[in-house]
Amino acid sequence: MSAPFRPRDDGIDLFVRLTPKAAHDRIDSVETVADGRSHLKARVRAVPENGAANAALERVVAKAFGVPASSVSVVAGGTSRLKTLRILGDPAVLAKSVETLTR
Repeated sequence: MSAPFRPRDDGIDLFVRLTPKAAHDRIDSVETVADGRSHLKARVRAVPENGAANAALERVVAKAFGVPASSVSVVAGGTSRLKTLRILGDPAVLAKSVETLTR
């Protein structure tokens, strides 16, 4: 199973499958798709209109990782369920956070 993120010099790129219009804002688990790629499953209450779900996802991830909301941004998949989020910070610390969240 591959990790649901890729380390970078200035942080990590986190791969997420987002479900909008959920009952709660939360991060669920890691899911591996047929081609072997993994992504973190997340749910937000926001609707997928005018970037509301993406903004909610950025806030949920920032809180879960203990980083400022300004350190998290959607860099790919803005209108797709499968998204790439860039989280700025120490890559080793962020990688540990991913492992902690996915246990």
